[in-house]
Amino acid sequence: MDLPARIDVHQHLVPPVWAAALEARGLDSGGWAVPAWSAAGALAMMDEQGIAAGVLSVTSPGVHLGGEDAEARALARAVNEYGAEMAKDHPGRIGSFASVPLPDVDGALEEAAYALDTLGADGVVLMSNARGRYLGDPDFEPLWAELDRREAVVFVHPAQPPMALLPGTPAPLVDYVFDTTRTALNMLLNGVLSRHPKVRVILSHGGGFLPYAAYRFAGLTSTVTDTGRTADDVIRDLKRFHFDTALAAGPSALPALLAFAEPGHVLYGSDWPFAPQEAGSYYNHFLETYPDFTPGQAEAINRGSAETLFPRLAR
Repeated sequence: MDLPARIDVHQHLVPPVWAAALEARGLDSGGWAVPAWSAAGALAMMDEQGIAAGVLSVTSPGVHLGGEDAEARALARAVNEYGAEMAKDHPGRIGSFASVPLPDVDGALEEAAYALDTLGADGVVLMSNARGRYLGDPDFEPLWAELDRREAVVFVHPAQPPMALLPGTPAPLVDYVFDTTRTALNMLLNGVLSRHPKVRVILSHGGGFLPYAAYRFAGLTSTVTDTGRTADDVIRDLKRFHFDTALAAGPSALPALLAFAEPGHVLYGSDWPFAPQEAGSYYNHFLETYPDFTPGQAEAINRGSAETLFPRLAR
């Protein structure tokens, strides 16, 4: 059968200026090599995988690489202008999430405004932690307030947590799902979700293990951590998250994700090129053969849910 015309909300680009900045500092993506990338290669992959449009982002470690804030601001501007050119060159097929130089909040506010207002970015990408500081950090409140005011779409991508890698185990293999879950719970406990109901937040990789553990978080938060909240309060906030299917559509993960996520809150993701195309095909097979979708659910995951968040990509 023909593959559906998917919208891929978790696809990466590798601007040459960003790759060069990582190489100059001896960095990679959590022990994961930065793969070769080109616009032509991205479009070819999309054609082969039935992806009509992709919203592209720079992955971990983001744009603040540990130097001066001014360096991070300049790198954010460069990668965002590169992404905007990609979108301009391929209208309807390529979108972009803008990078911001957290933990530099003033720089992040300035870059978010420029990217959204001038470059026409489709949203903002935030790493799960910014130099070891998680997204519920009170100092980040001005950025959340501004993104909420704009009703922005925020894509949360995991970063290497501030701890040593397990020997022989790059962070994308296991630590990334942990760090996504860690930052999501940090946002919940610090009230980011309840204070900012208009921002739309997509969690990578099926939300880490959040859907599987959500009721653990709810039960213990309401009885031990914050007894002023009921378990239902916690679940209601956690269900505000959206989730992508990148590397998370397997036969044990997908039922948990669909059991937890609100209708319309699960979106297709490939994680290309950091996940090779063979990995995309592996998870696509699970999506395409899943036997328990409710009517319209597969279509929503492949396209409809993303059309709601990104109306310009709607048919």
